[in-house]
Amino acid sequence: MDSLRTEHSWFVAEMIRVTTDMWRKGWDERNGGNVSLRLTKDDIASYLPVWNQPRVRKLTEPVQGLDGECFLVTGTGAYFRNVEREPEQNLGVIRVLAGGEAIEILWGFGTDGGPTSELPAHLKSHYASQSREGAPKRVIMHCHATNLVSLSYVLELTTSNLTRALWEGSTECLVVFPDGIGTLEWMVPGTDSIGDATAALLAQHPLALWPFHGVFASGTTLNEAFGLIDTVEKASELLVKTISMGGPRQTISTQNLIDLARHFGVKPLPSALALNGWRLAPHPAEKPRKEAALFGTAGR
Repeated sequence: MDSLRTEHSWFVAEMIRVTTDMWRKGWDERNGGNVSLRLTKDDIASYLPVWNQPRVRKLTEPVQGLDGECFLVTGTGAYFRNVEREPEQNLGVIRVLAGGEAIEILWGFGTDGGPTSELPAHLKSHYASQSREGAPKRVIMHCHATNLVSLSYVLELTTSNLTRALWEGSTECLVVFPDGIGTLEWMVPGTDSIGDATAALLAQHPLALWPFHGVFASGTTLNEAFGLIDTVEKASELLVKTISMGGPRQTISTQNLIDLARHFGVKPLPSALALNGWRLAPHPAEKPRKEAALFGTAGR
């Protein structure tokens, strides 16, 4: 039945759309980036009868709390520019088996492919992000957002400092992500340890920065997760341009942020709101270490 072909499903169509948009944005060069969407029983009920040749893959370590859950995931080595042309080669549906020690591939990934190498970070983040308030988070999205990654080379890398800089980068940012953007130290990607660290951040924040690499976002829908990254990337672009012009001469003040939060009924990350502006990292050539540049003053 042609109408039941998986590539004609709403979830594959939406994944094609978002991965194509991410590639056109320049966030996912070559096989960079990965996305996973949690599927409900209703989403897949019509397709289960035709997914009759599952392939089992063992995970590098067990994942907790996801037994029986199904996900649409981008494939290892998949080029986002090819997803629209060959969805069944570059996407796949997986199900976590009982005990969380293995998955079965229900559909996709060609004849011998598999899910993204960063699947541990995705699965652990799916579980952890459910602890945040609001509607259930069904999406984990990773990409190499150009301007945000650029900022990781020049900003003092703390969750509070990065969050404050982005809030001041564009007025809408505090409203879109009041819980801020978590920040890791640099870690080897694709490992269980970076998966654990990312999941811990996404239990508290909607976004997590991998310095010098990219960003992870969680969302209730593909559209929401994409919108989070798009907002962060726009603010990052504004900051990159502002820093290149010598830094801000005026900016959004602490009181402005308080007023903004009150008007839109959001609760800003306290540690970021408490800062008097944001800092650049010290230049490595500075010896002895000088105080990092502070963009902001008390009472601004």
